[in-house]
Amino acid sequence: MTTTQELLVLHDRQVRGTIAERLPKSWNAVWDGPVLHAETPHRGLAFAQDLDGVSVAELDALIGRLRDWSAARDAAVEWKTYGHDRPDLTERLRLAGFVPEDRETVVIGLAAELTDAGSDPGGVTIRSTTDIADLRRIAAMESEVWGQDWSFLADDLRDRIASTPDDIVVFVAEAGGEVVSAAWMPIFPGTEFAGLWGGSTLAAWRRKGIYRALVAHRARVAAARGVRYLMVDASDDSRPILERLGLRAVTTTTPWVWTPKIV
Repeated sequence: MTTTQELLVLHDRQVRGTIAERLPKSWNAVWDGPVLHAETPHRGLAFAQDLDGVSVAELDALIGRLRDWSAARDAAVEWKTYGHDRPDLTERLRLAGFVPEDRETVVIGLAAELTDAGSDPGGVTIRSTTDIADLRRIAAMESEVWGQDWSFLADDLRDRIASTPDDIVVFVAEAGGEVVSAAWMPIFPGTEFAGLWGGSTLAAWRRKGIYRALVAHRARVAAARGVRYLMVDASDDSRPILERLGLRAVTTTTPWVWTPKIV
């Protein structure tokens, strides 16, 4: 059996280590030394991994340039940190004006062991889709769940499907013609991994097994395509469900966000 530490090493090598190769073509990305800046439809993103050999002064300069890059675009930017990153990274981000959002837990499981994670609840239909009308309905559902404008999601999913149609699968869950939940699975080419993204569900439809059913639908696709591992950046709500299904926690991840001041 693969140990938790071995899973973490695989995650760092195959997931974190290949991010630049997997970005949607519509995202503009540039490297600044060991830090990748990506401009997305939502906000900027920054990814970094090998920072142990970087001095504090160099790290501060990297963070400052990221902040300047984002300020020039008048957009927020997120630096995705991990619990096993260098210990002073989050403090350097804090000093530069970045603020942490909710911490998530990275959990990993075998796709083949998740194909029976759950069955479709009564009254709920789950199907795959690539239709832009469905993607817009999914974005509207996400906006209702989070109380924020998630309209960007429809275009983001559409662009991913158009760019690499074999590397993403989107599922929508409907009840009475209404979208009540949705989830998607990016497959990371050249690796053993795919991601379980999404899963948000309207409040009235939670605790009915929809989340588990969406895991099972995606796991069956993953297993059929030879994907070995499924990974999730899990919220505190979804982590217990996933751990009961057998996924293992390997580290944590926290987005640190800088937002331009409104003048």
